[in-house]
Amino acid sequence: MIDAEDLRRTPNPLAQHYQRARVGERLLLTGHSHQAWPDCAAEGQLEAFEHAARELDDKWEGAFAKADEVRTNFASWLGDPGAQLALGSNTHELVIRFLSALDLRRRPRLVTTDGEFHTIRRQTRRLSEAGLTVTIVPAAPADTLAERLAGTIDARTSAVLVSSVLFETARIVPNLDQLAAACADAQTELLVDVYHALGPVPTSLPDAGLASAWVVGGGYKYLQLGEGNCFLRLPAHAQELRPVITGWYAEFDTLADTHREGQVPFGPGATRFAGSTYDPTSHYRAARVFAFFREQGLTPELLRTSYQHQLHRLAERFDALGAPAETITRDRATSLSEHGGFLALSTPHAAELKTALHDRGVLADSRDHYLRLGPAPYLSDHQLDTAVGLLGDALDSLPRAAAQGSTTRGAR
Repeated sequence: MIDAEDLRRTPNPLAQHYQRARVGERLLLTGHSHQAWPDCAAEGQLEAFEHAARELDDKWEGAFAKADEVRTNFASWLGDPGAQLALGSNTHELVIRFLSALDLRRRPRLVTTDGEFHTIRRQTRRLSEAGLTVTIVPAAPADTLAERLAGTIDARTSAVLVSSVLFETARIVPNLDQLAAACADAQTELLVDVYHALGPVPTSLPDAGLASAWVVGGGYKYLQLGEGNCFLRLPAHAQELRPVITGWYAEFDTLADTHREGQVPFGPGATRFAGSTYDPTSHYRAARVFAFFREQGLTPELLRTSYQHQLHRLAERFDALGAPAETITRDRATSLSEHGGFLALSTPHAAELKTALHDRGVLADSRDHYLRLGPAPYLSDHQLDTAVGLLGDALDSLPRAAAQGSTTRGAR
């Protein structure tokens, strides 16, 4: 079993399980976006192929069992063992199914923030162009976001859509339980995106007061599951709704029945929001990686300890660079304990620095004016120190005119 001290060592003992990705040899700071797969993920890929080759069309019973295994694991990470989960290849298709269940004729208003990932940002903006009323609330300051969202709800509001951890800044949004209560009182649906919470921030939906909320997320990022592994957790009252956009799996249990004219049927539980035929390979891979996390003792609590240590390490090394605040800075007004799994650096040179880091062998990314440094549990402290040192070198290489001109653009 791995412990927190192990994850700081050089070499990091966890890295031996990622030989194909060579995580011990590379400076991979895109852990908030896409972490390396452990080598055992290939076992899941191969199991899916061998099962399909052996069983042909009879493979689906085994594939559905893998899907149930993935649901069980996601429910555990949500701290909600009895959760009803609809699965999807990505969060967009799941958000669309959710939106299609709303009575948008009677309540044609959605509320969201300007800090949502592109899945929600793009879709809500397009719905606004199509005639819905979409209210966009500033995500900052995060400390008051839940309260401000609650204050916008009226009788025309179908749903509020918000993240539990903001994807640009890693800020944890507190008091979502109060927002959930306000939504319940107004009979408004609440959709919470927990994608950036699963892994870095231990989650318990019942303890967080989110029993009545819809929750969307996936394992492409911190859980190392790869593509095709997303979920929509349904509240109990989801059984009262009839989503417009679902697949034929939503009536899978009734397909043998005689179909008559009238209402389209729905299956029980999470099948009400199911899709249709899919590539089950992702579930075989996910089930194997979930098992790997258990084998290594990579619990939510251990990962939280690891990410917090890594964030402090990155922040301390960054501060030691002594870079001018007008060139690059970080949020020092809030504790790192109020952040998820990456360090967001505010800079007008985010895109240039991302490229400069790439040229120096450091993978990072940028969003708008944020340079995001995302560690992962398989990285050592030495690797983090080296990466920040190369950031200092990249800062030194910025053209003088560009660095001076940075004072004309502040953080939003």
